[in-house]
Amino acid sequence: MNANTNAAPTPAARRGSRWLPRTLASRLSLILLSGLLIAHALSFGLLFYERYTAATSMLMSNLEQDVVVAVNLLDRLPPQERERWLPLLRRRTFHYMLDDGAADAAARNEPPVSGTSQDMAAMIASALGPRYPTRANAVPGDGEHFQVHLKLSDGAAMVIDVRPSVMPLAKWLPYVLAIQLALLLLCTWAAVRLTTRPLGRLAKAAETLHPAGEGERLPVGGPTEVAQAITAFNAMQDRIAHYMRERLQILAAISHDLQTPITRMQLRAEAMDESSERDKMFDDLGQMQHLVREGIAYARSAHGASEPAVRIDLNAFLDSLVCDYLDTDRPVTFAGRVDGPVTTRPHALRRIVGNLIDNAIHYAGAAELELDHDPAGGVRIQVRDRGPGIPQDELGKVMQPFYRLEASRNRSTGGTGLGLAIAQQLAESIGATLVLRNRDGGGLEAILRIAGPIVAAR
Repeated sequence: MNANTNAAPTPAARRGSRWLPRTLASRLSLILLSGLLIAHALSFGLLFYERYTAATSMLMSNLEQDVVVAVNLLDRLPPQERERWLPLLRRRTFHYMLDDGAADAAARNEPPVSGTSQDMAAMIASALGPRYPTRANAVPGDGEHFQVHLKLSDGAAMVIDVRPSVMPLAKWLPYVLAIQLALLLLCTWAAVRLTTRPLGRLAKAAETLHPAGEGERLPVGGPTEVAQAITAFNAMQDRIAHYMRERLQILAAISHDLQTPITRMQLRAEAMDESSERDKMFDDLGQMQHLVREGIAYARSAHGASEPAVRIDLNAFLDSLVCDYLDTDRPVTFAGRVDGPVTTRPHALRRIVGNLIDNAIHYAGAAELELDHDPAGGVRIQVRDRGPGIPQDELGKVMQPFYRLEASRNRSTGGTGLGLAIAQQLAESIGATLVLRNRDGGGLEAILRIAGPIVAAR
């Protein structure tokens, strides 16, 4: 059994993607920035640990050498001169006192708590040796603090007061970290932009892709993978245009080949005696001719963009179109106007509006045409009727070729199913949008929006 390649994502995958950003640029930024920040944090952690280890080792070494020198110096000095030397022997993390130190701490006789303090106390005892027996005790309070008690040769008490701490961080370090984070953000933005910009160009070109091959052709450039994708996209656009031209040629050939036998059959039917069968044959042949012409019209509507765009007076254009219907006794009303000419493809526009009017007359017996400015920009042409309307769930389907609401597919009521499809395809070819919606009170409304600026009349 073949695996289903179009299987829906699993609940776990949906839950995982729910927490991710929606856009590719955001996801790439999150991944790159997270990875760089983690790597930066690890590097900083290792650097800080190495610095702490080196600073601790240096502190222990300096303390060992300083204590041996200081104790021996004070022991050899006369008692009345020792006090004068204490400020000279004072260091950032420890100093010397010629007394019993903190009495309450000495009374408690609690050993240093942390491992660093215990190691430093043991190192002092080892450096001074058996000549100067020592006793260490913790001093309560904020931070790590302990004292080492000993007696000099003359019996005088001496205390080494120690507050272990490594060298503080440099003041400029936070600024360096901020600059590094800014560089990380800049590099992440540059990498994401370099990656997603070609995708944005491809998406924009895909939106303007036209069956006739008149869409935007992307210039080949950039990294190898991007250049290959652009080349493939341009080639795909050429293939689509080639396939569309082939389709038009095939339909044109079929139409030409069908027209001849249909004409022969009509001539033979005319030679027949008057009868109901003869009338039915004429009706069938007429429907065949109409279907062939509509099929060719739909095929050619994909190439509506090949017509050059010209500037027209849309008010006069639509008024002339409505007059043509009125001359044939078909009820069509026209209201509204716009200021200034509009640039569009008139033959395609005439076919679009004509198909919409024909559809309204066919199902409602009359059509209402209105022209005004579109609030979103450009102009808006509305064709309304008071017919049966279209079910809400089928409004989009009627734009599909050969789709009819009539289940019986009776051409006298349902048509060929190509009128709205031709209008939709022609609207796309001239850069317009066509939307259908049901009217309040019954009926259908077709809205054709033609984008672009309107040139003010002089």
